[in-house]
Amino acid sequence: MAESNQTKTSGVTSLRGQNLNAVIKSVDMSEEMQQKAVDIVVLSLEKYDLEKDMAMYIKKEFDRLYGVTWHCVVGKNFGSFVTHETKNFIYFYLGPIAILLWKTS
Repeated sequence: MAESNQTKTSGVTSLRGQNLNAVIKSVDMSEEMQQKAVDIVVLSLEKYDLEKDMAMYIKKEFDRLYGVTWHCVVGKNFGSFVTHETKNFIYFYLGPIAILLWKTS
């Protein structure tokens, strides 16, 4: 699957009584890994209040599940340009929070 820049909604997730849509902005990742990314982000939002702590949790979980070296940015306002391994990139929103997750060699 080549990297896609089309916006795609990946379903509704409930967090603290609030329904949040996962909106995928750009992806080069299997459907299974995409769903795992959304699930892990939801867990990070439940566990942590600070975006840096959420990013650390997401990165460590992906390192554990899919091998090193993953990188993660979580926030509401940031720019980026990254190089990633094929099939190991996702950029999406969960509610108002943006998540950029990618793997490098």
